[in-house]
Order: sequence, then C-alpha cells, then structure tokens
Amino acid sequence: MAFEELLHQVGGFGPFQLRNVALLALPRLLLPMHFLLPIFMAAVPAHHCNLPGAPDNFSHQDQWLEAHLPRESDGTFSSCLRFIHPRPLSNTTLGGGGHSLGEPEGEPLTVACHQGWEYDRSQFSSTIATEWDLVCEQKGLNKATSTFFFAGVLVGAVVFGYLADRFGRRRLLLVAYVSALVLSLASAASVNYAMFAITRTLTGTALAGFTIIVLPLEMEWLDVEHRTVAGVLSSTFWTGGVMLLALVGYLIRDWRWLLLAVTLPCVPGILSFWWVPESARWLLTQGRVEEAHRYLLRCARLNGQPVREDDLSQEALSKVAAGERVLQRPSYLDLFRTPRLRHISLCCMVVWFGVNFSYYGLSLNVSGLGLNLYQTQLLFGVVELPSKLLVYLSVRRLGRRLTQAGMLLGAALALGLRTLVTSEMGLWSTALEVMGKGFCEAAFTTAYMFTSELYPTVLRQTGMGLTALVGRLGGSLAPLAALLDGVWLLLPKLVYGGIALLAACTALLLPETRQAQLPETIQDVETKSALSSLQVEEVHMKQSQD
Repeated sequence: MAFEELLHQVGGFGPFQLRNVALLALPRLLLPMHFLLPIFMAAVPAHHCNLPGAPDNFSHQDQWLEAHLPRESDGTFSSCLRFIHPRPLSNTTLGGGGHSLGEPEGEPLTVACHQGWEYDRSQFSSTIATEWDLVCEQKGLNKATSTFFFAGVLVGAVVFGYLADRFGRRRLLLVAYVSALVLSLASAASVNYAMFAITRTLTGTALAGFTIIVLPLEMEWLDVEHRTVAGVLSSTFWTGGVMLLALVGYLIRDWRWLLLAVTLPCVPGILSFWWVPESARWLLTQGRVEEAHRYLLRCARLNGQPVREDDLSQEALSKVAAGERVLQRPSYLDLFRTPRLRHISLCCMVVWFGVNFSYYGLSLNVSGLGLNLYQTQLLFGVVELPSKLLVYLSVRRLGRRLTQAGMLLGAALALGLRTLVTSEMGLWSTALEVMGKGFCEAAFTTAYMFTSELYPTVLRQTGMGLTALVGRLGGSLAPLAALLDGVWLLLPKLVYGGIALLAACTALLLPETRQAQLPETIQDVETKSALSSLQVEEVHMKQSQD
C-alpha cells in the first residue's frame, strides 16, 4: 500500500485540506509585503543640501535655491552639492547675505552637503534614507539593504530546506514565524544603520522558511486531481500581498510603522500553528507511525470519510513506512547521487535562476509607465491575477513542463520585443512591460508547483531549498545586469530575455508530473525514469511492427 491509497481513504481533498490551505495563506500574504517593502521603506524623496537661514517667505524660495544650489544637466537643482559662496542674483530681496565679495571669478566652486539635507516630506514622512541620510555618497548603503535581505533569504533557504526534511515541516514553520516576528520588531526599533542592516538580513533568513515550507506542506496532503487548483489558489495569496502592500504603503508613510504593519500579522500566524497539521507523508518516511495515524484519523473525520480500523491500523501504516527506504539525515549531496535526481536538480537550478533573474530584472527596472509609485505597485499586482488563471488552464491541458517552458518563452519574447519599441511608442512600451511581468509571475507560480512535485518526500524540502538558493542568487544578480546599459542601452533587456529563453529550453528537459503520484523515495524517482524509458521503447517497437 502506498501513501496515495491511504490519502484516498481519508479524503484527498475536502474540509481538512481547505482548512490547511487557509491556515497557510498568511505566510504567502506576508512574503511579498516583506520582499517588496524597500519600494516604500527605502524610497528616496526629493532632497537638497540643508541651507541654514532660508527665508520663511515662500515667494523667495526658488530664488534662494538658485543662489545656493548648482543645477544638473537636466535643469534640476543638485541633490548633493551646494555653492561655497552664494551666487549674486539681481533684483532679489534675499537680504545682504546673497553673495560674498571674496568669491572667485568664473563658475562658483561647489562642496558636498556637510550640514545635512532637506527632504521633501509630501509623500513620505520618513524612510531609512531620510532617517540616516542614505543619499549621495551614502546611496549605495540604501540599495545594499535589499542585497543584505536577499542574502539572508539565500542562506535561510539552505538552512530551512535541510532542517525541515530532518525535523519536520510544522516545527520549522513555527521557528520561521517566531524568528521573523522578533527580528522584524528589532529592525523597526533600530537605532542606527548597522543594527538595521544586521536585523534585516536575519529577517530574510527567517522569512526563507515560508518560501520553502508552505507549498510542500499543502501539496503533501492533496491527491493528484486537486494539486493544480490548490497550488494556483495558494499562489494567488502572493498576488494579494503585492496589492495589499500598495494600500498599506499609501496609508502609512513612516517606515517604522510600515514595517510594524507588515510584521504584526505573524502573531495570529503563531496562534494558528496549533491547527496546522504535520505532513503525514514525512512522518511515515521517518517511521513515526503513531503521529501519522493520528493526523490521518483527523483528516478522515473532518472530511467525513468512514475509515475501517484495519485500513489505518498500526500494522498497515508500519508496512507503508517499512516499504520506503528512508534517508534519516538528508543531505544536499543526495540530490546529485543518482542519475535521475542529478538531472532534475541541475535542470531545476537553471530554471529557477532564469525565473528569478527575469522576474526581478523586469520588476526592478520598469520606468516610464506614467503612474505614481502606488499605482504602479497596484498595476503589477493586478496583472498577476490573469496570469494565475492562465497557469491553471495551461497546466491542466498542457502539463507542467510545457507550461513552465511556455511562460518563460513568453517573458523572453516580451522582453525581446521591448527592445524594438522606441521611447515615442509609450503605449506599446507599457503593454510589453506589463505582459512581461505577467508571464514572469506565471513562470514563478508554475516553478513552485512543478518543483515540489519532482522531488521525493524524503528530499522535497531539501530540493526546494537548493532551488530557492539558486533562485535568490538570480534575483540578487538581476539589478547588477541593469548596469550593462552603460555598454549598450538595450543590453540589459536582451540579457534578461536571453536568460529566460535558456531557462525555457531547460524546462523541456524535465519530466512531466501531471496526473502523477508524488514520489516518496529516491527509488520512486529512479524507477519512474526506468519505466518511462521502457514505455518509449515499447512505443518505438509498436511503430516498427506497424
């Protein structure tokens, strides 16, 4: 007896599974709100050097700035420099301190803003940039906060992926909740930039637990027929988080309170932990039969399935557990020990790198849409909704493999066509950017669902951890590729599209998992490969006989 047969007896899709999806919706909402939080938290408002003694009379403000600030090539006032000596202006009423007799002839010399900056507070009352003056020479530190955060996510993916396969999904989910709450509160209470950077990096490590635990914990309780609809449904919570962030960012303009607003939902998440079930699949692979028996009975009771005692007896479950040769201590090396697993792991690494690289490359380098910050964020969330529907329809008709390759190919074509559109064709440029974002999100949704079905239960979290690590590496490198516009303006778009095209071709090398049972052990993966080879040979033999 396999676990799929046990799941059929207790109900593979019912109130138990729906409650599980609902309980695990909160982490999916929180993830995009934290991942995209720097859009608002680290925003840099308009600023210029602090100019003591500026007149209160607003009618003279422009003349005062003209006297003290140089202009950039685009005609705007400099944000980082001021004149050593104020420029003399004719017909002004700024008082006798408008210029200095000791000013040298020619263009006045400029200096950096040693007395700090004045910020435009009309849109943001406070950001980390205005809190610690992370502008001009220090602007690199402002951008580095996102790099530090994703570095933490990268490390956390490895740590949580390994520990969840060794100690269980449910226990590590609680660790992720508590550590994310504590570290985010510490970030909001930071007294200096160093403290903020450290706590924010550790927060990324904690949040990585959500990225690789939630979906497998859902999938391992679902039967084959309902994995697709549940996977797409759970991914819509990410989209909800993207749109919700636009609303929260619009309502809360102080970065500390904004960080608190997206963190405090961890409290009800911790409380909901008591109703989240452990994966019975994982429990059986670890030989913990009594715990698996208890959860299976609970599933059958909530789903209203009459189960005979013999079907879920200790002896029956022990046979299921004994029939699976389990790795007691999973290792990342186990993902490369056998031929089929090695093939799957290498292909998934390329696909995840391409998905993240194109997604964050497009998301972080979109400009010229003619919308403000909040409208753009909302639009990018709304466009993800039809992409979810597209994924749902495609994976049911075409399968996971063709859907993954097709969505990446769509993203590559959108990015490629974008390079052919001139700046004067504003509507077409916006349409291609939005289409590319939709295809990238669809590829992301498919990747999570597809990858969780490729790896066996004993290595599922470890495999998700490895792919998440490579994916976050792609996300971290995506902003750096934007610097290639110094070589050629269109080169970044071509690089993003080229990587997406490579990932699309690689996805075609993966096995299809539509209507397939989740593999429990490494032997299941290798046996499936052998059966597939035999089936291909039989087809060739029949064709030759005909």
